[in-house]
Amino acid sequence: MWNKKLREIDLSQSLIFLFLFALLFLFILYPLIRILYVAFTEGSRFSLTHFINFFERALFKESFFNSLTAGLMAVFFGSLISLPLAFFTIKYDFKGRTLIQTLGVLPLVLPPYVGAVALQLILGRSGMLNLLLLEWFDTSFPFMEGLKGVVLVQTLHYFPFIFLNASASLANVDPSLEEAAENMGAHGFRLFRRVTLPLMMPGYIAGALLVFIKVIDDLATPLILNYTKMLAPQAYLRVTTIGIEDKAGYVICVIMVILSFISLWAAMKFLSLSEYAMIQRGGTGIPISKKIGGMKLVLVWVFSIFVLGISLIPHLGIFLLSFAKVWSFSVLPKAYTLNHYIEIFYRTPHFVKNTLLYCLLAACFGVLLGSLIAFLLIRGRIFGKAILDAVAMMPLAIPGVVLATGYLRVFHGTPLPWIHQPLTSLWMILVIAYTARRLPYTLRSCYAAIQQIHISLEEAALNLGANRRKTFFKITFPMMTGGLIAGGLLAFITSSVELSSTIMLVPRMEYGPLSYGIYIYMQSAVGRGPGAALGVVAILLVAVGTYLVNKVFGGGSGTAFKL
Repeated sequence: MWNKKLREIDLSQSLIFLFLFALLFLFILYPLIRILYVAFTEGSRFSLTHFINFFERALFKESFFNSLTAGLMAVFFGSLISLPLAFFTIKYDFKGRTLIQTLGVLPLVLPPYVGAVALQLILGRSGMLNLLLLEWFDTSFPFMEGLKGVVLVQTLHYFPFIFLNASASLANVDPSLEEAAENMGAHGFRLFRRVTLPLMMPGYIAGALLVFIKVIDDLATPLILNYTKMLAPQAYLRVTTIGIEDKAGYVICVIMVILSFISLWAAMKFLSLSEYAMIQRGGTGIPISKKIGGMKLVLVWVFSIFVLGISLIPHLGIFLLSFAKVWSFSVLPKAYTLNHYIEIFYRTPHFVKNTLLYCLLAACFGVLLGSLIAFLLIRGRIFGKAILDAVAMMPLAIPGVVLATGYLRVFHGTPLPWIHQPLTSLWMILVIAYTARRLPYTLRSCYAAIQQIHISLEEAALNLGANRRKTFFKITFPMMTGGLIAGGLLAFITSSVELSSTIMLVPRMEYGPLSYGIYIYMQSAVGRGPGAALGVVAILLVAVGTYLVNKVFGGGSGTAFKL
């Protein structure tokens, strides 16, 4: 009887596996395959002609190297900010350490394209700082001009990824290894360079990889700053202005995917060259933080206040702009008003309503798919689990521009049989894109939750006569609630500020979510006030969602998910 039940379980799991793989194939793998097919074929034959043409055009070559440069520079400058902050807050014990750790994560709350507008007001050609420099020293600096403005915005927004991962890795370094090095004469920067940094390398590489991929994927920041000589803006412009038949747009998409996967492979290859395992973790045994005071504490605070003060400038700028009636060629707004908030809540409330609808649906679908896939990966008795996992995690390395381009290629000209309209003309295309893009988040959260549920609890239910479906929904599903909520919240807050795929897939203005509304408003000087007000709403959504995620994790859900 038990063997019969196992055979029934295998059959039902196989059917679920086929259904899930069909969904993932349709909305993740097939759009990518279509992009690859168009980019690598001439007529119906394999060809590299489009890639040769790409690198023969000066604009595309410049865009390629600019994207590479932006990614590497954001990692470099982000490391200069993050590594000292991580070292200070983990290795030293002083009052205010928790405050620095909190402020170091706050830049992630502000969407990068919103921060770009705010930094223009503060550091732009006619921004606050340059007006003061002109008044005091009769000079100005082009902080926000061209590529360096894009790198500045991206560095200030994405460096917390390095900070968080480096801090977690540094906290797990065995302090006895550093003490042994000190006993042998290594101190100061030499100790950090030769011992501490190599031991914390896995966390640092993970954070640096995320920053690089995020910068390559970033479409909104260059568009807001009117700098289009990068890969993502070029792909967007080719597809939206010339059309989905333009081969150059698909070539750019393939190059972006290749860059993401090469950076992922290079990071894994680098980490495989050394052994990072330690017998004793830094979080146990000997305390790793030591008290500091005097000049050393002063230097820590000076550095922290300087870098965090700069990174939090966009928050102040966007808040002031949301209330500014007039802010042009002046250090501060000349007058203040609440009309911008009246505009977004009474005249164009659909931006906020659509965001809540789309992101809630995407979070629910993501949690459902993530829980089913995670269950099959851990408990499943089927073949092909590794393939299912790989396809589900693929959106983590596929830029939003690429996925959106694939959707336009696959679904734009094919009317659905029951409504006689293509999927790209419906608002559901945004929900599908958000679900696919955030599936890795929900999957990893659900996977961690199921790992902590002992299989004996499910076996007890099966022995008492429950079938596998009833056992899953009555036993497994309720016990992984913490992971489900955390994954859903992560999907919600990241989807609420998603613009790379949104800007390409919005069918009509009235279907636009909050991120699209911000972009539209920010295109004109008179609309920047309402756009900033929407930006404040986006900040509040992300901040509340982040707080709830931390509350779930802190409440003993037993799950953990690290980007």
